[in-house]
Parts: sequence; C-alpha cells; structure tokens
Amino acid sequence: MPQQKTYDAVIIGGGIIGTATAMALQEIGIHSVLVLEAENKLAAHQTGNNSGVIHSGLYYKPGSLKAKNCVEGRELMYKFCEQHNIKHEKCGKLVVATLREEIPQLKNLEERGKANGLTGIKRLSSEELKEYEPHVKGLAGLFIAETGIVDYNQVTETYAKIILENGGKVKTNSKFLALSRDNNSLVLETKSGEYKARLLVNCAGLYSDRVAKICGVNPGLQIIPFRGEYYKLKKEKEHLVRNLIYPVPDPQFPFLGVHFTRMIKGGVEAGPNAVLAFKREGYSHKEFSPTDILEMAVYSGFWKMAAKYYKMGIGEFYRSLNKNAFVKALQKLIPEIRHDDLTQGGAGVRAQAVDPNGNLVDDFRIVEAEKMIHVLNAPSPAATASISIGKTIAGLAKKNFGR
Repeated sequence: MPQQKTYDAVIIGGGIIGTATAMALQEIGIHSVLVLEAENKLAAHQTGNNSGVIHSGLYYKPGSLKAKNCVEGRELMYKFCEQHNIKHEKCGKLVVATLREEIPQLKNLEERGKANGLTGIKRLSSEELKEYEPHVKGLAGLFIAETGIVDYNQVTETYAKIILENGGKVKTNSKFLALSRDNNSLVLETKSGEYKARLLVNCAGLYSDRVAKICGVNPGLQIIPFRGEYYKLKKEKEHLVRNLIYPVPDPQFPFLGVHFTRMIKGGVEAGPNAVLAFKREGYSHKEFSPTDILEMAVYSGFWKMAAKYYKMGIGEFYRSLNKNAFVKALQKLIPEIRHDDLTQGGAGVRAQAVDPNGNLVDDFRIVEAEKMIHVLNAPSPAATASISIGKTIAGLAKKNFGR
C-alpha cells in the first residue's frame, strides 16, 4: 500500500472560520492543508444561515478579541470582496432608542464604538432618524457608516477556491470521529477515511466542544444551541426599510434583539429571536435530539444559565410561538408593520458557549494544546472577522508549529 500522506495542517470544520484559517495558513507558507467538513457542502450551518451583516465593531468591549478582530476583520473583508468581485455594500445602519431608559445605553454604545476606532458614528435626534429611515419611530439613535452587507456563502466559496488554487484540499462528508497518534503525527479518523496531520485546528462551530473532548482537551465550556428565527417582509413592504435597523441591545444578553436587515441578494429579513434549540442542528420546533437534550440536562452550567435568564427565555419562546408578539416587537421600530406584511423566513442556530458557572461566554475563545489549536467560541461577529481570526490562528500555528 502507498504511504499515507501527512498534511501540515488539518482543519476540522468547513465554515467561514475553518476556510479562512486554511487560507491564512497557506499565506504564511503552510501550503499542505486539508479542510474536513462533516456535511455534503461548505458553510452548511452558522455561516450559511448568517444574516450577511459586515459588523462595524460598535458593540464590543474595547481591547477584547471581538473588538480587535472585528475592526481589523471588517476592513479586510471589504478589501477581500473588492479584490474578488464579491457583491457587497457599505450601507450603514441605525441603532434606535425607542424608550427613554435606552438613551444612556445609546451613549455608552457611541463611546464604545469610538474607542474601537469607528469614525462614521453620528448621533441622531428623533427627527434626524427619519432622514435615514423615513418609517422608523424612535427618541434618538446612532448611524454607523462602517456597517455593510454581503453573502457569506459566496465569501466562503471564494476562500475554498483560493485554498484549492494554492494546493490545499477540501473534503466534505468527512465527519471527525476519533484521534490517535503515530510518532510525530496526529491521525484523524473520519467518515471518509484516515488523515495524518502535523497540526490539528478545531473550527467545528456547533461541535467545537465535542471535538475538543475527542482530542483529550477539556473545553471548560459547553455549546448550548440557540435558534434564531426570521420573517421576511413581503415585496410590496420592502420600501419600509432602506438598510439596517437595530434596537438598543440589552447589555445583559449577548443577542442584539429583533431587527431589520436588507439582504445583498435582495429582500428584507426581520428577526431573529433567540430560543433554546433542542438539537444542535435544530432549525425548527419539531427537531430534537435525545443525545443533545441529555447532554444539556446533566450540565450544571445549563441550569445555572437557565436560572439567570429564564424570564427572558420565556419571553423569547412566547414570541417564537406567537407571530403577533413578534410583530409587536418589530412595531417598536417601525409602527407601520402589520401581521400580514411578514412571511415565514429561515432560521439559524447559534453555538452559544456556556461556562460551568452558567455564564454566557461572550468573547472569542481559542485554546492551544500539543499540536492542536481549538476555536471553542466564535460567535458573531466571527463571519465579519473571519480573515482576522484566520490570521490570528495562523500566527499561533507558526509559533508552535512542529513543537
């Protein structure tokens, strides 16, 4: 039998972070890379169900990995799209305060955005809001010029094309099953066969914690899936939204609230809510996994999280099951919206990392182990920041390669 090839790096996960990482590794001279994807196509889960927003860096704590990578990654994303003729638009967005008690938080967001280097922030009065979005109703707002829209499926496909052009490989239908060692190499067992690697990079998203455990690494957290459900505005009502309209987010919760997003391919999405999913790939109420439910039930961090956020969770479930409640939330931003203006849209599942104390892990979390790098938490704005995150991982790989 011919000797099995050993790749310099094998990346588990063919979403936007996995492919960006492979591309970044090639840029520093690690050309022999293999991307393994469990599904039959790339970007099948979080990336493929992304709303397509190029985030500005407004929300994130200055100095955090989120802030650093988002601000850097945003500009890299715009440059990448221009270089590769990927349709995108720097359209800007509004953040709208509809209640008087939200106005101090609006000021905090403005200060945070400026601390993160945003120069396109403009404070708006109630009247000035309508210059940007004529149908919005609010007491005050912010306009953030740096925000944009793109199709992250197309971005991921372009990353993969570059990987292949530079001598790398991408294999779908290759779910990671087990890991062993052979001298100085790691041996990855997958549904499509065995692969040897000098370095393993875990970019498995919804399954990042399980992959880490298979590799003998304690992730120190567990992925709890939250489903975000969307509606779409009917064609004749799309004029109500010019670009992107967001509420002032709850600072205690890592979700941004229901908002309006104009899509780069056309149409306007409204949502998402954030409801607990009973399957890691649970894109509807009907989908559940006994394994996933049991895993949550025996994790103390899940129950501690539930104790902290149960009131908000009940509200999210109610809004998920009651379209009128969803419409009411949207009417806070655009009072003209009516029940019949919305049709059912898609859904996505967010890989929310929860630590043993029930805390929602907010920042990116990347952990190194011998011959391994594990991306354990990469929530939004990971797609925006993907090129920057990939470069960060490549830097770790270069520093530790061959140790």
